[in-house]
Amino acid sequence: MNIENMSGWIVVIILTVVILWFWRERMAYKRSIQDVRTLLERIVTVNHAEKLLYVTGDAELQRLMTEINRLLDLNLRVSVDYNRSQIAMRKMISNISHDLKTPLTVVLGYAEMLDGDPNILPEERTKLLSKIRQKTNEAIELIGSFFSLAKLEANDTDIPLTRLEVGELCRRSILEFYDLLTAQGFAVHIDIPEHPVHALGNEGAIARVLNNLISNAIRYGADGQTLGLSLSEQQDTVRIEVWDRGKGIQEPEQDKVFERMYTLEDSRNKAVQGSGLGLTIAKRLVETMNGEIQLTSKPYEQTVFSFTLKKINY
Repeated sequence: MNIENMSGWIVVIILTVVILWFWRERMAYKRSIQDVRTLLERIVTVNHAEKLLYVTGDAELQRLMTEINRLLDLNLRVSVDYNRSQIAMRKMISNISHDLKTPLTVVLGYAEMLDGDPNILPEERTKLLSKIRQKTNEAIELIGSFFSLAKLEANDTDIPLTRLEVGELCRRSILEFYDLLTAQGFAVHIDIPEHPVHALGNEGAIARVLNNLISNAIRYGADGQTLGLSLSEQQDTVRIEVWDRGKGIQEPEQDKVFERMYTLEDSRNKAVQGSGLGLTIAKRLVETMNGEIQLTSKPYEQTVFSFTLKKINY
């Protein structure tokens, strides 16, 4: 065999080897893709929490599976959040239906008493009408809180942020509760700087947050007969604290207090009625103002609800 023929055979052999190698690699890659697709179909249809695990030496395929796993994680979180939201919403609607039924049933009972007894004494009529008014206001407040929260969670509430002097807002808020606090024998501690303290916020939203936190402190802190309101400054934020020395909130319950319709079962102070939505609304409002709200509690020592706002120095 001459050199030219030998060279030709060598080229043919090399080409054959290359073709066979590419064909084998292509078939292996195809099998890898099929295996990954089969795993992915099982994850999507059967086990949403499973990760896509497949051993391969192909760097591009490894990167592809990494990105797919990131998408699977995101999908799982969204699915869990959605399911949790749906459960919470159903629970909230159920609780609201129950809480609405109670005052409306009482209103109906009093109305039937007034309608069924034309000879009822004027004093008794006045008393019944007063109770009807009270229970009707409870129902209206609950409905209003429900719609406020629904609008906040749907981002359907316009809350423009401006530069505010928060010290005056704090003083104004605690003053609205002065008569109630005095009547119930609360000792009130106010710690607000005399100089102006400015923050980025919304006047109506801050007032509502403070109203909810102070009402909550009166409702659950009545045993301690003490309520405090303080305003302090950090480098970039201002912190507002509402505290009491009542029975407090046990640690297992502390993570739940901002949930919809969550109320402590052993509340006994009915002077300030609660809808179970106040703290949830407060949290949403604070977050809308780019702040944070927190709770720390040591029963009968100090329970503190605090929230921060962005400080403005100019």
